[in-house]
Amino acid sequence: MNGADLLIKKLADAGVSACFANPGTSEMQLVAALDKEPRIRAVLGLFEGVVTGAADGFARMTDRPALTLLHLGPGYANGIANLHNASRAHVPVLNMIGDHATHHLELDAPLTSDIAGLTAAVCDWTGVSSSSDNLAKVGLEAWQASMSYPGKVTAFVAPANHAWEPANSDTPIPVIESAKTVGDEEITKAVEALRDGSATAIFLGGHALRETGLYQAGRIAEATGARLITETFFTRQQRGAGRVPTERLPYFGEMAQAHLSDLDTLVVIGSKPPVSFFAYPDKPGWLSPKDATVIRMGDHSVDAINTLERIANALGASDRVSNVAQRVELELEHGPITAVELGKVIANRLPENAIVSDEGATNGLGAFLMTENAAPHDWLTLTGGAIGQGLPLALGAAVACPDRKVLALEADGSAMYTVQALWTMVRENLDITVLILNNGSYAILNIELARVGVAQPGPTALSLLDLTNPSIQWTDIATGMGMAAQRVDTVEALDAALASAMSEYGPRLIEVML
Repeated sequence: MNGADLLIKKLADAGVSACFANPGTSEMQLVAALDKEPRIRAVLGLFEGVVTGAADGFARMTDRPALTLLHLGPGYANGIANLHNASRAHVPVLNMIGDHATHHLELDAPLTSDIAGLTAAVCDWTGVSSSSDNLAKVGLEAWQASMSYPGKVTAFVAPANHAWEPANSDTPIPVIESAKTVGDEEITKAVEALRDGSATAIFLGGHALRETGLYQAGRIAEATGARLITETFFTRQQRGAGRVPTERLPYFGEMAQAHLSDLDTLVVIGSKPPVSFFAYPDKPGWLSPKDATVIRMGDHSVDAINTLERIANALGASDRVSNVAQRVELELEHGPITAVELGKVIANRLPENAIVSDEGATNGLGAFLMTENAAPHDWLTLTGGAIGQGLPLALGAAVACPDRKVLALEADGSAMYTVQALWTMVRENLDITVLILNNGSYAILNIELARVGVAQPGPTALSLLDLTNPSIQWTDIATGMGMAAQRVDTVEALDAALASAMSEYGPRLIEVML
């Protein structure tokens, strides 16, 4: 057994079940080792941003890390944007990065780079193998670090000779530590604030937005009258019929500030206090009311569901929660497709237990608002703001949950960042329906242009935000990658297309003209 064989076997023993890969020459021994390990599903991505985004989607749905296989420093660097998103989502991702053989590094070959320097940007932990016998130990240490609640992005470097040289040692699977919990004094402080405040809210993120967490939050809300408000961009929210509904904090800073302006008490659980996504001239950055009491119940490493349950119990809140969403069928207005009608169609057609990967940008909000009373589902968002996440995220979620329908709600501009994900969806025969929301523009940036004070943008500025010269032919792109595709421009056609997609298995793309 060589170092690569032992490493992959031990990672499988630890529970790693998927590897999203874009390997090169230095990783061939690792590829061969994956071939011998049936417990790990190996999935090829044609761009590293697809690989890392897919690992994020897998982690969001399983709370376990998938393995990525990346080719030296440049290959890792190609995946950094979606690792940034994963780090902001606080999910476990385990990056396996190949490197030159140790004796080759001194030759400074073209692909030689400072891998540890690159990983420092977004990885919470990085290890470098010191020998073939040490390779599995380093990999397991990276796995252990990634599993630190609620999850971390980690990396380990596998020199080529450590993968091919014999390995004779063994190493036990490390123990995963339990999540931290807040002290009783902090629970008491939150309870008193919620009781004493006249306009209170709980600001929720992370695992607090799982169904169990929302149930506990609902208990608190019914006992105190507190509003339940979520992060603008959350990792995963379980919502729909039968689940406790929430308010989603608006994206634009001044709208978010207004949304919170009446509060005198804000208890933050599973998140940090809300701030504006960007800085703007003469617009707010800190969004909580200046005179409000803001109580943060630990950081992201604290068990959010435990915190909510203890607060609810300390309040003597009833175990019964009446304020849950009810299933509602929405009446469609036929004609041209708008963001609202798009949302209605999705709400009506979304099957039970579906997963939505939302990178819909300007047209995604309507879909989110209209689906509160849809069938129970999970909603995933762009946590770190680095676009190009939506398609890979859907891919990873579909690998993690092969028995669930996945809907990728994708803006046309963002989709071009990781369009290669369509090919992998077809190759793996994943049950994903991609809705390309085509308005021929980086529409959000047109809005942002005005918000930063550019009152009369000229032709050069406008051209940098325009996607119609030439127009992107999405159905042609999808067909060229082997995916069934169609274009719709009316509500009736969209409804029929989505009904068909939701009733049949397999990957397909619907281009929605807005």
